[in-house]
Amino acid sequence: MTSTRAPENPADPSPSLRNALTRERAHHDACRAALAAMVEGAGEQVVIGEDVSASGADAEVLGYRLRSQAKALRELPEGPLFFGRLDFGDDGHDGGHAGQSYHLGRLRITEHPGSPPLVVDWRAPVARAFYQASAGDPRGVAVRRRFGWAPGSRGDSADLTGFEDEPLGGEARDAGGKGGEGDAGGVGGEDVGGEGSAPSRLLTAEIERPRTGPMRDIAATIQPEQDDLVRAGLATSVCVQGAPGTGKTAVGLHRAAYLLYTHPQRIRRGGMLILGPNRTFLSYIAEVLPALGEVGVRQSTVEDEIARQPVTAEDDERAATLKHDVRMARVLRRALYARIATGRPDALVVPDGTYRWRVTGDQLERIVADVRREEPEPPYDTGRERVRARIVGLLREQAERRAGPQSNAWAWRMGRSRPVGAFLDSVWPRARPEEVVARLLADPEALAAAAEGLLDAAEQKAVLWPKPPRSWRSARWSAADLVLLDEVAGLLEHPEGYGHIVIDEAQDLSPMECRAIGRRAVFGSVTVLGDLAQGTTPWAARDWPRLLAHLGKPDATVVPLTTGFRVPGAVVEVANRLVGRLDVDVPTARSLRGDGELRMRRVGEVEEAGAAGGARLLAAVVDETVTAVREALAREGSIGVIAPDAETVRLREALAVAGIATGGAEDLRARVAVLGARMAKGLEYDHVVVVEPAAIAAAEARGLHRLYVALTRAVSRLDVVHGWGVPW
Repeated sequence: MTSTRAPENPADPSPSLRNALTRERAHHDACRAALAAMVEGAGEQVVIGEDVSASGADAEVLGYRLRSQAKALRELPEGPLFFGRLDFGDDGHDGGHAGQSYHLGRLRITEHPGSPPLVVDWRAPVARAFYQASAGDPRGVAVRRRFGWAPGSRGDSADLTGFEDEPLGGEARDAGGKGGEGDAGGVGGEDVGGEGSAPSRLLTAEIERPRTGPMRDIAATIQPEQDDLVRAGLATSVCVQGAPGTGKTAVGLHRAAYLLYTHPQRIRRGGMLILGPNRTFLSYIAEVLPALGEVGVRQSTVEDEIARQPVTAEDDERAATLKHDVRMARVLRRALYARIATGRPDALVVPDGTYRWRVTGDQLERIVADVRREEPEPPYDTGRERVRARIVGLLREQAERRAGPQSNAWAWRMGRSRPVGAFLDSVWPRARPEEVVARLLADPEALAAAAEGLLDAAEQKAVLWPKPPRSWRSARWSAADLVLLDEVAGLLEHPEGYGHIVIDEAQDLSPMECRAIGRRAVFGSVTVLGDLAQGTTPWAARDWPRLLAHLGKPDATVVPLTTGFRVPGAVVEVANRLVGRLDVDVPTARSLRGDGELRMRRVGEVEEAGAAGGARLLAAVVDETVTAVREALAREGSIGVIAPDAETVRLREALAVAGIATGGAEDLRARVAVLGARMAKGLEYDHVVVVEPAAIAAAEARGLHRLYVALTRAVSRLDVVHGWGVPW
């Protein structure tokens, strides 16, 4: 491995490498100038596009695309414009890139659309060799170069502090000529090195860099197994079972960016949706896609996607769990379709001027029955309209036998006539989701009829509203009720879908939530991200096949990621002790990092028993937590204090008395965040202090899963403060 640092460093190995670094900085200056020209040119194209001669629709589409492109370029975050370089050898086994050198960055930069790129987008096909090439399979690459940038760099060329070259075959090239002297090394593969090679200093430093602020992209550090997932095809649905710190969230976001790059038109037509577990998590990941050059992607939660009504009520855990049970889908379907009348109706007579057209009761009964038997079954509202259309068809046959062909306007008038509308309202009445669900949850008899053989009497009593509203318009809806409303809305008509949906923390989704997402991905694909060991909701999944079936993607490929890059080995070792007690079948995680620290901080035994002894022990735990935070502040990086939810206020007050400012989980810029264990999922901190793990585990039915999440939020150091022992 050949490496160099800034010229002012006395340890710099040679003048030739100093010159190479100077040339790379000069290349970055050229890239910066070219990017500025691209931004200015995009703005000029918007002005030109507004004056082009075209149809109104064409001009609108062109204007939208040009404005979107200009906006995306203007909103690019500041930072280094490239992170790596590929030098291809002369042997020709490289797909047409023999003898070429390419700088790789987060977006393509060129001085002119027809000119060779100064920087190649990391998603381009040629860039894959940067992530996949190895000494055993160089893919035509002679040298892979990684660049080192000063922490927090905003893209000043002086911040380029060094580079490392990894010879894979042939000779190294420099931006201004031959170079790259030094011994062989390797980067890539599971050991953040090559096949038996020394690890990359720059790659290791980037992976271990302190976490402050929102989540950042991993375009510079993607590993081969991650790259395979990122570049999976648009038609492929993938489920990633990722242990803590394996980069599953980053993989999902980078796959979204890759699909937007490779299938822009198809994704724009269908749309892209990123689903996270809560808004705090979405704030944490919000800057990743813009940093990769992609803006305008919808990022949301399941609750926000299905929010037909405001949440003003709260269910107890039993009621919420039952409402999220997949059996409720059948209950709701029965309740909706029970509205359709059965049996032979009276004949239908439709006036048309001086004529009267007649449809017999037998014909009407047959029409309704035929529509009910259609495969696949149409949505409820579509079925109603098909009944209308078939009635009109019979009326048209009569009219055309008597008076010849009839116009579409005539057919529309017949279909909207008062007798036809009245018949439809009596046989296949209109329905609103709120009306259907409110009647079901407020009327014991209606629920008993719909739930027969599905829910027992005790379960029916649990889901009924304790105080029925006067009408559905005055109903107060819980979060679980929104899932039911969305199910009925999906039975009425198909919701607008997306071309691709990325679902993070998917293990916590209920079957009914999965169905809500699946309805929006019927004609698209999904990337499912999660860890069964981190399932904390009462309905959390215990296996992936069942969850994928509820999503409507039973054939999705399940891929495990077990190699951790974020969580140090000492922390993973502690967390792995819990896995055997979690009632899930997941591969054991391992970490490539040996730089982490673990400290068990046991508070002394309390001699006094009872409430007074417990209070004394709690006070000691709080004091020890303050000490742990004060020690952590002497080091670099963010600090997360994760405690039982009931103790967060007490801890914030104690830290404030000690002169330590704190924020909550939602305050991504706070140096010290105090948060309840329920808010920790998906977040990460350089130093984590877990307070009283036994209390976290005992607080809820899946408390051990919650504790597993809390322990694995640490990027560098973990302190466990406890007075009642640890549950592992």
